[in-house]
Amino acid sequence: MAQSVEKNLEQWVAAGVLDAAAAARIRAFEQSRRSSEGLRWPVLLALALGGVLLCAGVLLFVAAHWDELSPASRFSLVLLLVAAFPFAGAAIADRFPALSVTFYAIGTVCVGAGIFLTAQIFNLEEHWPSGILLWAIGALAGWLLLRQWPQAALSALLVPAWLAGEWEVRAEMYAATNRVILEGLLLLAICYLTARSNEEDSVVRRALMWIGGIVLLPVGIFAFMEGHEIFWSWRNRPEAPFLEQVIAWCIAMSLPLLMAFVLRGRAAWINAAAAVWVLVIGTFFSPSQYSDKALTLYAWHSLGPYFWAGIGSLGLVAWGLLERRRERINLGVAGFAVTVFTFYFSNVMDKLGRSASLIGLGVLFLFGGWGLERTRRHLVARVAGGAQ
Repeated sequence: MAQSVEKNLEQWVAAGVLDAAAAARIRAFEQSRRSSEGLRWPVLLALALGGVLLCAGVLLFVAAHWDELSPASRFSLVLLLVAAFPFAGAAIADRFPALSVTFYAIGTVCVGAGIFLTAQIFNLEEHWPSGILLWAIGALAGWLLLRQWPQAALSALLVPAWLAGEWEVRAEMYAATNRVILEGLLLLAICYLTARSNEEDSVVRRALMWIGGIVLLPVGIFAFMEGHEIFWSWRNRPEAPFLEQVIAWCIAMSLPLLMAFVLRGRAAWINAAAAVWVLVIGTFFSPSQYSDKALTLYAWHSLGPYFWAGIGSLGLVAWGLLERRRERINLGVAGFAVTVFTFYFSNVMDKLGRSASLIGLGVLFLFGGWGLERTRRHLVARVAGGAQ
């Protein structure tokens, strides 16, 4: 039974609105209803895989026969793809709601394919972020009409992709254009990860949490590596105009914070603190620029990223303890482990002999992994005990 229902029952019994017997009957009814309506995970897995395979098969079929079709046939096929799956979802909505959701999700994916195929058919002006914008509008419209999580998840992915694409195209001739994209996406991933709480929970919030959890570590790694020499393909480019940089940074920081406020209310002040942490990442550059300068600058740019990544990982663990969320503790521990291993590979391993470095790496994996896993289990157990 949902925690919100259980909490309401406890409040009603305490206030005398319901007696204990009536509350017990309500609990029994809710549990029986949820058990009868819920689908087992093999069915859900089959629906998810079936939807993905169906999308892939349709797109491959269209691609294989695209050159053989006339422009009129191509456009008719695009319209058929966009319209057929929503009609199928509407037709089966009462008999199999989960399959209906899958068909609607496939239809939303086909909207994006239809937009780009239509642009190719009619040789429309090439500006690919506009296609993503139209796709995002279609996903948002689908979510407003259906209130289903696949459309919300696609919107959560497509809107940032459109904004990142617009900045990438507009500032492709300028230096360090990726930093604002990576740091904005990192802050947005933190916002998505923290969308779910013990007080506010829904299927859409769970989808956002999964998106944030999957994206957080890879985007964080790229954000820390952006200032490294291997990413300096922009070193000879001019700086972007100051006004454009200000607008880009305002959008990259303000939109995730605004969404965090909508999702979390006053608790979004922690997201604001996370924004400060994200902005500090932009101060790190390759330490080779400062090898002949002040020792403090060299230490900041060589050791600072590891220290700051460790601070962020421990902060995520503390955030999970504060709001009793296991996924944040797990991700924080994983981020700390990645930071320690990266520091060993980058700054310690090459200073030791071959055998000593391998021995140290084995000890680090065995005892460090054991210690981190033991700590993680202890913290998760604390959260689980407090939630009860």
